[in-house]
Amino acid sequence: MSALPPGPTMPRLLQDVGWIARPLPWLERCRARYGDEFTLNIAQEGAWVMLAHPDHVKQVFTGDPDVFHAGEANVVLRPVLGPHSVLLLDGPDHIAQRRLMLPSFHGERMQRYESVMTAVAEQEVRRWPAGEPFALLPRMQSVTLEVIMRAVFGFREPDRLAELRARLRRMLDSTTQMRHMVMMAVLGPERVESAGLFRRAVEPVDEMLIDESRRRRAADDLDERDDVLSLLVQASHEDGRPMSDAELRDELITLLLAGHETTATSLSWAIERLVRHPEKWERLREEALSGEDTYADAVAKETLRLRPVLPIVVRRLTRPVEIGGWQLPAGTQVTPCIHLVHRRPDVYPEPHSFRPERFLDQPAGTYTWIPFGGGVRRCLGATFALFEMKTVLKVIAREAALRPARQESERIARRVITLIPGRGTEVVMEPRHSHAHVEQSAPAKAAA
Repeated sequence: MSALPPGPTMPRLLQDVGWIARPLPWLERCRARYGDEFTLNIAQEGAWVMLAHPDHVKQVFTGDPDVFHAGEANVVLRPVLGPHSVLLLDGPDHIAQRRLMLPSFHGERMQRYESVMTAVAEQEVRRWPAGEPFALLPRMQSVTLEVIMRAVFGFREPDRLAELRARLRRMLDSTTQMRHMVMMAVLGPERVESAGLFRRAVEPVDEMLIDESRRRRAADDLDERDDVLSLLVQASHEDGRPMSDAELRDELITLLLAGHETTATSLSWAIERLVRHPEKWERLREEALSGEDTYADAVAKETLRLRPVLPIVVRRLTRPVEIGGWQLPAGTQVTPCIHLVHRRPDVYPEPHSFRPERFLDQPAGTYTWIPFGGGVRRCLGATFALFEMKTVLKVIAREAALRPARQESERIARRVITLIPGRGTEVVMEPRHSHAHVEQSAPAKAAA
């Protein structure tokens, strides 16, 4: 069989509208009609072959990386990330850059970042208003941005931290507007770059990061520092060359965009689910007070299953490949669908329900739990993100008594390429003495 799997026959523009405006219901309707493999046609992207079966996900993640190119598939991000980003590289260049970055995210290093994550989260919770609704998502964005500035970028001086914070927020506000996503989809990355669409927002951040990289190289205490930038400054390629200023800049921006918005959104989704399941919130609180994190880990994993921040991962084929009986030609973009794989009832009973306990009963599957992708392209910061989620969730559970501002669940909304709570996780914080009352009066159950 040599044709692409069937899929919607509507014009590409209407498929673009479905993908941008209502991506998850649209994906679910397509699977219900066409099965676990179907083809979409999206703007500048060409044909996407969606894959929703774990066997096909495994084939992609374990396939030859010279055939399944992720860097080519991520080229739409180049105007912001830059050409040296590990997300945009393939082949030997990707392997070399990934080798330089991996030691910075070794599991043992996470313990060194815990005190920073805890302090930042505690400071943030103390600023929350009591007795009035507020959106949690911007607060979580403040936490994850501060963690990145300190643990990843290694900024310490208050004045430079304040200046970097202001520049980063201006850049993030500019690059995450929906109109820019539409322009990227319509124009493509080459024309966006030539037009300098993001230049005004990105250049002030570039200037500070490159200046800090040079300062760090000359620092007397470089060997004593354990932030990611300091480790990368000391890293070298196989031929002995250190990472260039341009490489450092692109990787730092990659870590920022991959680890700031996504983790903040996942934390917000976790709280959105927990406050509507008070028995699970109480279990997390009791564990946090005891110093354990087993249930926090399960909450984080179930949140990433039920509300993945990104619905897909993409690989561009450099040669023809057979998947699911379909002979897919070179140039096709094969797309393991995180959302659909995570909603399979044969893998996850009651797939639409929020049940962290399922990850206490069995570990997350390599090809059935894929919020960070998989294979040699699995997200470098996956361990960091999970550790940060657990750490921040434990702080919030210990320090804050929260209830939902409204009883109904929040809808899933799009923010450029991420999927966020539609109202930003609106909650109300009660005074500490009313914690027990909050848990008893919160809705006993909410739809997923």
